[in-house]
Amino acid sequence: MALVALAMVGIIAMAGLSIDVGTLYEASAEAQRSADAAALAAARVLSLSGMTGDPTNLTNNWAAACAAAAQTAQTVASQDTIGGTAPTAGNVNVAFLSSGGTGCSGGAFGVNPMVTVQVTQPNLPTYFSRIWGRTGNTVSATATAEVFNPSNSGTYAASGQVVPVQPRCVKPWIVPNRDPLNPPPMPYCTGVGCKKFVSTLPPQGSIVHGGITYNGATGVIGETFNLFPDCPATGYCNPLLTTPPKANFGTPPPPLPNLQYLPGQVLGSPVAVPGCGAANPYQQAIAGCDQSTPYQCGMQGSNAAVDLTENPSGPTGDTSTAAQCLINQSGGTGQDLLDATVYPYQIKAGAGNPLGGSVSGSVITSSNSIVTLPIYDDSQGPNGSNNSPVNIVGFLQVFINQVNLDGSLNVTVLNVAGCGNAVSSGTTPVYGTSPVPIRLITPPVPAP
Repeated sequence: MALVALAMVGIIAMAGLSIDVGTLYEASAEAQRSADAAALAAARVLSLSGMTGDPTNLTNNWAAACAAAAQTAQTVASQDTIGGTAPTAGNVNVAFLSSGGTGCSGGAFGVNPMVTVQVTQPNLPTYFSRIWGRTGNTVSATATAEVFNPSNSGTYAASGQVVPVQPRCVKPWIVPNRDPLNPPPMPYCTGVGCKKFVSTLPPQGSIVHGGITYNGATGVIGETFNLFPDCPATGYCNPLLTTPPKANFGTPPPPLPNLQYLPGQVLGSPVAVPGCGAANPYQQAIAGCDQSTPYQCGMQGSNAAVDLTENPSGPTGDTSTAAQCLINQSGGTGQDLLDATVYPYQIKAGAGNPLGGSVSGSVITSSNSIVTLPIYDDSQGPNGSNNSPVNIVGFLQVFINQVNLDGSLNVTVLNVAGCGNAVSSGTTPVYGTSPVPIRLITPPVPAP
């Protein structure tokens, strides 16, 4: 009995210690989840700011984007509890890194910027270890998220290879590699005077007109123009020609600046399709999510193709019908709105937002009006057949401001991603709904 009594002291002590250790392990896991969520949220803000479209910091707006990202990280982290208590803003530290610089400065910060969030929770309560005088413990966790843009990233990668991206839910509006606002608007851009969205010179796929349109500065990020199909009023659509046929669109083209697109061939069955845009696969790919059609950046031999038998023209055409369904536009109102008078640009919920009227006018970071479009090399096709393959050289991420009365789309550019062709065989692409995806990565090791 004496031995049992003595052993009980040790058994109870070990049991009590295991409870405290288990509690700390759980708090550590909660801190890691908080850091992960905060880093991804901050990276999302950097992505939507269009920062990666301004790799040389021509517009000097990065400090504002970083400040908004840091505030977002602290807000997200404070919504989690660690050991039963939410961390305070002072215990959430945010730092920014890049392939070629640190902080929100340096000529390469716009190329694949990274945000590191460290969450610390001090003074965690103990239960049994206080017997030995230990009255509080501290847990800490760190997470790093990257905003990955493949444009010219091979220049900054140690291997010189570009990691390809393959965004999901890409809309079947295949646009030519012609920036309608660079040079100034003109009826149609040809020859050396026509600037491109992304360079097609190997191997970089860099952004030609980098920068952010804000506060007097100009750049591809923030450009606003009208998209309309390269199709006559009836019949098959036309491959992109030097001079658009007069019968295109059935009516005069939308006001300048504008850009023609060709309808994409939809493979497979789109998902998450609302009833208002489900008449055919083309409509379904616009109103829902097309996960099957491969639009892959950075790989040669893409299977993407145009579908010249699809004619989406006009105010009651497939594009107009499905796009209004997608963005919740009803009678020209109800869709989410983009405020480009501030930086980072703000997205405000519209009256038709599915979250309900309570969020109308609130600033949000996700919207059905944000869509991704493939850019094709119009100097190499299409060849004129009904399902002509095209060479994808990049992607545009745009915000659909509205569907115009003539069925065209008024859009604002949020992001640009160009394809490089220095890709290792067998390289796994980075997936995401954006051409500039965000991902958690291993914290970078400081240079010796």
